[in-house]
Amino acid sequence: MLGLNIALKRSVLVACVSLSALSACGGHIDSPTQDAPTQLSAGAAATGDNFSAQVAQQILAAGGNAVDAAVATAFTLAVTYPEAGNIGGGGFMTIYMNGQPYFLDYREVAPAATSPTFFSQFSTADGKEDPQSSVQGAQAVGVPGTVMGLWTACQRFCKLPWQQLLAPAIALARNGYIPSQDSVDNYSGTIAADQGHPYPINLSEYFGGMKANQTFTQPDLAATLDRISSGGADEFYKGKTADLLVSSMTQDGGKGVISKADLASYKPVWRQPISFTWKGMTLLTAPPPSSGGVALAQLLGMKADLANTAFTGVPVNSVQYIHLSAEMMKRVFADRATYLGDPDFVSVPVAGLLDPDYIAQRAAEVNPTAISPSASVVPGKPKFHTTHFSIVDKWGNAVSNTYTLNGFFGSGVVVRGAGFVLNDEMDDFATVAGQPNALGVVGGDANAVQPGKRPLSSMSPSILLQNGKVAMVIGTPGGSHIFTSLYQVLSDVYDYNMPLADSVKNMRFHHQLPQGTVVYYEPYAPFPSSLVSELATRGYSVANSGFNTDVAAVQIVNGNPIPVSDPRGRGASVVAK
Repeated sequence: MLGLNIALKRSVLVACVSLSALSACGGHIDSPTQDAPTQLSAGAAATGDNFSAQVAQQILAAGGNAVDAAVATAFTLAVTYPEAGNIGGGGFMTIYMNGQPYFLDYREVAPAATSPTFFSQFSTADGKEDPQSSVQGAQAVGVPGTVMGLWTACQRFCKLPWQQLLAPAIALARNGYIPSQDSVDNYSGTIAADQGHPYPINLSEYFGGMKANQTFTQPDLAATLDRISSGGADEFYKGKTADLLVSSMTQDGGKGVISKADLASYKPVWRQPISFTWKGMTLLTAPPPSSGGVALAQLLGMKADLANTAFTGVPVNSVQYIHLSAEMMKRVFADRATYLGDPDFVSVPVAGLLDPDYIAQRAAEVNPTAISPSASVVPGKPKFHTTHFSIVDKWGNAVSNTYTLNGFFGSGVVVRGAGFVLNDEMDDFATVAGQPNALGVVGGDANAVQPGKRPLSSMSPSILLQNGKVAMVIGTPGGSHIFTSLYQVLSDVYDYNMPLADSVKNMRFHHQLPQGTVVYYEPYAPFPSSLVSELATRGYSVANSGFNTDVAAVQIVNGNPIPVSDPRGRGASVVAK
């Protein structure tokens, strides 16, 4: 914390971030009355970086609730975590407020000018669709949902003024902050990976001067946030920012198709969260258009069904543990590819996929001694259902929020004059049925591109309840690795009685279709050579996933919140009295 305070002072931030000056930055610090009695000893947050953690702590200490802190955290990350924190993307928010569960879907949508064959116009020399076309450039951008999502959540639940919640982010953008080496490296790696592709990007124009240990200012972004602070979500979707965003679609010869009408018509959706009983607790998690909640519930359910048979006496992260988990994971991915999509466009059999008999049937298909060939792992037949932060307040309310640009720095397109990066969420559609996307995940017709449709996601912001009280708030970025990572952390804590901090830093692995014999490890914790050899004898090959997940969680123990941030990332955890 001392290092953060020094960085804040060097960046001239204390004047507008400290509690004593919140009123001068557009809000008040009086603690509003709260009907619900205090349930916890304090509030707490596990967020993406030190800057957002300090802002969350200060908002909670100023009398804000979990949603207040979530909104302030999200806008702060849009400044200090530019490769993933965003106002040019979208996400999901799972909320537990005054004893009631809520889920807000503010996922991006496909522009009206798209279609199932939209990406066929972008081809490689051999005449096939260019897979880079849905990853880089303006045509890869979905209509952003973050600002409207945060505004909508705030209108329903916030206690503090909107302007107060944006003030810290505006100060960070205007006065500057000290970027992490990690952020600078992510920018450099993104630029290097995007060389040689035909779709125009302009990241270097805005982030080329970002250097570790040097104050980095973003005046265009500060002006944009200032307009949003004054004009609310309408400014982003109908005002000057909307005009600048539409202009960015064709800047430098881009071929994006988002229109003013697309922006003006964007609406987030309140949905019923998935509620799944596990180990005597209730798991609240993301419904479709996320695949993550269904997949997480299936994995936890299958493991529970196998706990007294196949998993008996099997140590965590042993070769047998990885094999059994991989057998479950590939079946989850088979169901994902066939059944899951935007429920406003396709019928998603959520109830069938989560039916205990169906999960037991899928668990029974697990081969405890050999790898099930990919060709034999087919969808079941159910009855017809990349930045994360976790926050609790002292009243026992909770927010689990995951939002994303998809890849690092999204599409690589920065809205000129507005200073924010746009997403590349169109890659989360099945742009060609059966063709893997950038994360190697296969999709089907249920996830085909359609105007106004939300692409399938793996984001799984989750809240665990025990006897109606919050027991844990958890989530992570990581694309298709999200729900497999959360499954491992939750199992470590509740099946193996591992402390949350140990569970979060524990080695993790991933397995999916169509890569049926490959087990992926994270760079943070490579497999020991002995484990690699054992897996090879079982028929598996091992590969580096290429990135780390970054779990942020808060566990409640005897009324005390214990926040934990993943050592894989640059996250920070705070407690707010």
